[in-house]
Amino acid sequence: MTNKYDEKLHKEGYKVIVGLDEAGRGPMAGPLVVAGVALPEGIVIEDLDDSKKLSAKKREALSKEIKEKALAYKIIFISEKEVDKINVLEASKKGMIEVLETINIAYDLSLSDAIKLPFENNIALIKGDQISYNIAAASILAKVARDEYMIELDKKYPEYNFKKHKGYVTKEHLELLNKYGPSKVHRKSFKPVTQAKKVAN
Repeated sequence: MTNKYDEKLHKEGYKVIVGLDEAGRGPMAGPLVVAGVALPEGIVIEDLDDSKKLSAKKREALSKEIKEKALAYKIIFISEKEVDKINVLEASKKGMIEVLETINIAYDLSLSDAIKLPFENNIALIKGDQISYNIAAASILAKVARDEYMIELDKKYPEYNFKKHKGYVTKEHLELLNKYGPSKVHRKSFKPVTQAKKVAN
């Protein structure tokens, strides 16, 4: 993808732009992860794109490069319990607001992927991770951070094979959920979890 959208905004006078995106809205286990990234004006990062279009290996390499080159970045984890309590959309919004309130840089504009935030200097972009360089970078940081977390979680709950499906709803995950019942990290507000046949200790 190109950096045209963000560069246009830079030319309009927005010097520091923070892109925001999340990973983990769809899974039935594990946290929601929200990231914010402010890349330098004029930067080109080869192969930077929407995280969903990239292989895990490519995402990991890009995540390291983004962290090295960013003016600032912030990653926030919102627990599955919080997601259950306030719903996925509100959790995404809460995470994005927290990122903007805690990221270590003064910014002129924030770009969020499809979620409008209660700030005047915010633009919500539909499919923002395919339009904005900063949002695409945030999507990669969030996805890589969440995948790494789920791989670690797999060591605690090996019976669910989190390292493979990362908590998403797959045939295998549903079968294991019904075999072992929900764990403490499954989202109780998600229908497949409430319908699981057994309850795990």
